[in-house]
Amino acid sequence: MSCNPSIGGVGKGHLVREVDVFEGVQPWAADRAAIHYRLLNRSKGAAVHGPRLQADRRLFAAAVRERLAGSGVTFIAGEVSRLQIEGGHIVAVTLADHQRIACRGVVVATGTFLGGKLFRGMETQEGGRIEERAASELGEQFADLALLSGRLKTGTPPRLDGRTIDWARLEPQPSDRHAWTMSIQSDGSSRPPQLACAITRTNPATHDVIARHADRSPLYAGDIGGRGPRYCPSIEDKVRRFSDRDGHQLFLEPEGLDTHLVYPNGISTSLPLDAQEEMMATIAGLEACRIVKPGYAVEYAYSDPRALSPTLEHREIGGLFLAGQINGTTGYEEASALGLVAGLNAAALACDLAPITFDRRESYIGVLVDDLTLQGVTEPYRMMTARAERRLHLRADNAVARLGSTAMNSGISSRQADRIRSHLDAKAEASRRTDESIILESASSARPLRYWLTRSDTREKALEALGSGAASREVGQDVYYAPYIERQERDWASVHRDLEVAIPSQFDFANVPGLSAEMIERLSVARPETLDRASRVQGITPTALTSLHFALRHAR
Repeated sequence: MSCNPSIGGVGKGHLVREVDVFEGVQPWAADRAAIHYRLLNRSKGAAVHGPRLQADRRLFAAAVRERLAGSGVTFIAGEVSRLQIEGGHIVAVTLADHQRIACRGVVVATGTFLGGKLFRGMETQEGGRIEERAASELGEQFADLALLSGRLKTGTPPRLDGRTIDWARLEPQPSDRHAWTMSIQSDGSSRPPQLACAITRTNPATHDVIARHADRSPLYAGDIGGRGPRYCPSIEDKVRRFSDRDGHQLFLEPEGLDTHLVYPNGISTSLPLDAQEEMMATIAGLEACRIVKPGYAVEYAYSDPRALSPTLEHREIGGLFLAGQINGTTGYEEASALGLVAGLNAAALACDLAPITFDRRESYIGVLVDDLTLQGVTEPYRMMTARAERRLHLRADNAVARLGSTAMNSGISSRQADRIRSHLDAKAEASRRTDESIILESASSARPLRYWLTRSDTREKALEALGSGAASREVGQDVYYAPYIERQERDWASVHRDLEVAIPSQFDFANVPGLSAEMIERLSVARPETLDRASRVQGITPTALTSLHFALRHAR
């Protein structure tokens, strides 16, 4: 694990659950290492629930090693310095020690290491992350092959000594009391002890420190040319972009059971160390904290994902698959989803099997791949539920039902296939029970269970009658969401019927209800003449298009 020791979240948790259906290691290892579980958006509908957990770094690494031991995977330690290409196809890779490894396909997953450069204050150095070298030689070959599209930026906060934090002054955030797992491969029996996180905030004094040291920030000085993640900006970015706010929330997240390191989520920075120390001393509970590892920014090269097919194979270099941040994404969850797609299809290529692709109507993985390969990126891409047209259907709890049959044809183990079949059988039985007529305590007549499931006043009792298992809960959500999904499908069909509707030249996108600041910015710059052209503006989400369509229809 690198940077933030958490896995999941809204949108991101959906991706992890989908990777799990294909027997991915990440969700299983996350459960083995989880020291804090939190289901985000619990008060909202199941479609936007975000399973997220904190993982102990040491336990996560141990779980991955345990899973791979005896798996048949061969590990070769070394730096890949060049790809060997003959006739437009990968034939081998060459290591820095000149060892040659023949292959039919190769997955390049360079993270932030391809041409990586680190920034802290006015100090710069080559590297993929602190104390680790960049993949410079491979980066040079990618540049020679015209495979690089530009540079992006990300950052990390300082790591704090938890023994120097005044936890008693902070708002605790305990782990969820209701037990759940990220993976269907987990039975919950090996759950580690749970730790509480804590919440604090920056304040005007913090922001004053940042403003006073602005001339020492590589971000403000223009030393960093790459664009950073819009939805996970550095604290310098936050203070500048949201100058009207007097504070920003920080989550203090322990990095493990046997370490005192704490990750202050929400305050990534590239200010010099003395400025970071001064900044931290202004925050409640952190006045006396000691910085163990200062924060920094990293800028790295990426490749235009529009050059890739839906299998993530390069369209002009056969056998070359790209996965993770090299495709312009940010986050482990997006990286693992792309790694799954690239790995499945590199193996299929090597074994002369049919490729495996993902439909955006049935998976967030499909949305991710589709968005990248069709639209490309101008900033690090982060998965959000708003990016999916069928977001009410693509819930985190029904990944097995959506992707189980595809997974069983992808080479998963018989044990995983049995888990999938067992879940699907249980769901079919629960679905059959929704047609049974019952009388609830508050009712005077019998009605089918699915009727009671759709009423807000009887829903909880009906769910109890349906059963407490995961499959029963999932069916209950299916029934509840069915009419909303039908309406969403009608709305989306209406958008497609009206694609040629004109957008007035002076139309004010800022007045469209439901449009985020990002969508307003993109549409205002592009000034599309029709709804169809708006749909092709880079980065425009289905949610934004639906909101714009409704506003245009209302105006007419």
